[in-house]
Amino acid sequence: MAEKINRKLIDILLVEDNPGDVTLIKEALKEGQSLNKLTVLADGETALAFLRREGSYKQAPRPDLILLDLNMPRKDGREVLAAIKTDPELKNIPIIVLTSSEAQQDITNAYNMQANCYITKPVDLKQYFDVIKLIEDFWLKTVKLP
Repeated sequence: MAEKINRKLIDILLVEDNPGDVTLIKEALKEGQSLNKLTVLADGETALAFLRREGSYKQAPRPDLILLDLNMPRKDGREVLAAIKTDPELKNIPIIVLTSSEAQQDITNAYNMQANCYITKPVDLKQYFDVIKLIEDFWLKTVKLP
């Protein structure tokens, strides 16, 4: 059976402060077959301004999906997740927490704040690419996004 490829451009917001992780995610998404536009922001405060279309982000596209790190400067991912999920304009955007934290408290809190899924970043390069491929296959090809 031929694989069905999503031909709709998917806007992805990556909120990540680690340049190495940003590079890996960009490379992994380039290898995929989904059409996507990736916007990268390095801290939670800027991400919320982007999502709320404040200041220089007045024309910012509404992302179809958010990849969110937890440990960032200014506003961390926990604060960003809470702000998004309590905002009527933003709460339906699916959020994948993609972080290095394996702490059970972080996992529980993320789901309590209505994260759509929680993924711990692998340390191994091949596994990292595999995880991004799985995200792409499920969230960009299988799931119907709002």
